[in-house]
Amino acid sequence: MTLSNEQRQLIEEFGIYQENNGFQPAVARVMGLLLVSDRAELTFDEISEALNISKSATSNALNMLLNTGHIEYTTFSGDRKRYFRIKSSNWRDLFEKKMQDLSYLNGLLKRVLEVRNRELPIYDAKLNDFISFMDYLKDRMPSLITEWEKSRT
Repeated sequence: MTLSNEQRQLIEEFGIYQENNGFQPAVARVMGLLLVSDRAELTFDEISEALNISKSATSNALNMLLNTGHIEYTTFSGDRKRYFRIKSSNWRDLFEKKMQDLSYLNGLLKRVLEVRNRELPIYDAKLNDFISFMDYLKDRMPSLITEWEKSRT
């Protein structure tokens, strides 16, 4: 598989972004490759060769992405290979999970303020602002999604 310099650069930038969000480097690059590739589906060997990563790293990355629902694979009659692709249909599920994670974090931060005995007015004010914003976001998100869906019709 031949990738342009622009595609390679974008894979790297996407990889760095995903690493900053907790993904392992190979996992992040595999996601980037599957997003920027001219073909929607790539085989194990194509992924390994395009990214110049070991078969072990490729296998671990693909398994991680499969287990977290970021990718899926398909097969074709008469071909024993698996073809991996981004699971684009689950963006809403991933977004909802992210919102649940933020809601959980928000609950933890509220408990932090309740149990802590030290007085740090500036810190407390900033933490309360963050908590307040997350409460606002949680309340507004369903209507934002509804508004967005209406705008698409």
